[in-house]
Amino acid sequence: MKIALFVTCIADTLFPEVGQATVRLLERLGHEVAFPEEQTCCGQMHLNSGYRADAERLGRRFRAIFGEYDLVVSPSSSCVGIVREEWGMENVYELSELLVQRLGVEDVHARFSGRVAYHPTCHSLRVTRVGDAPLRLLRNVRGLELVEQANAEECCGFGGTFALKNAETSSPMLEDKSRAL
Repeated sequence: MKIALFVTCIADTLFPEVGQATVRLLERLGHEVAFPEEQTCCGQMHLNSGYRADAERLGRRFRAIFGEYDLVVSPSSSCVGIVREEWGMENVYELSELLVQRLGVEDVHARFSGRVAYHPTCHSLRVTRVGDAPLRLLRNVRGLELVEQANAEECCGFGGTFALKNAETSSPMLEDKSRAL
């Protein structure tokens, strides 16, 4: 299956290894991955900051770039949520959602030695509704000790630009979330 990777502007700029790992994983699972080099931001930060016209321009650009693909995957529930809800593209999936719910893959034969707590993001819970797909993948990672988090579904206070604009509210929310481990 040919799948287009929407890496997101944040991941591409700050965490390029996330996109590279996504490509390696999908190719290892037997899929061809396309990376449209002309991709840019989906407009999520613009929309959240009140710049609707700029966001819509980016949304049109996104549709023009990714509209030809049957499936699009992204490592970001927030961006996938905007693309689905605002730009009307239902063929765009968050990575764990694509793997578990669309492709039926729960074990990617990963290894990681260490202790990990999974935080379901607000967008993955309330917008893309990926459910337990990330946990199903994590439970199959060899060597991983998965720590269940009390109040896992509570907001961490980060939420895109929320943390930047509302640090006095966001920081205590993050402290509460961190104490729940």
